[in-house]
Amino acid sequence: MAEGEWGDSTLLKKLPNPSSSAYEVEINCPELTFLGVLNQPDFAHLRIIIHHGEWIIELKSLKEYLGAFRDSVMSYERLINVIYDDIMEKYGPQRLRLEMDCNARGGISSKLKIDSDWKVRGGQELYQNWKE
Repeated sequence: MAEGEWGDSTLLKKLPNPSSSAYEVEINCPELTFLGVLNQPDFAHLRIIIHHGEWIIELKSLKEYLGAFRDSVMSYERLINVIYDDIMEKYGPQRLRLEMDCNARGGISSKLKIDSDWKVRGGQELYQNWKE
């Protein structure tokens, strides 16, 4: 897959983590827009819950990165996986959880989740709150 085919991870910038202590950050992106598979505009609220490692997310670059999806045609499932893969690769967090609430279309809404702690994603299932 060519760079930029799904997302442009080069837009993401990183900053050194100012703390070696454990902490969790929740980033809310309530206006994620993209084109669905029928080439119609779709809207979602994306929550990024991250336990930073060596690097933290520079928020302005995250805004530009997410804005670049506006004209991308993809399914909900592909979108959340692209964002997950890009953040994991760029920042190498201790834990990453994404939650994407897609607005209703035709009377149906969707909520998608990914957690790096899941065993199927290579995690150790140390955090059980995702089951709630």
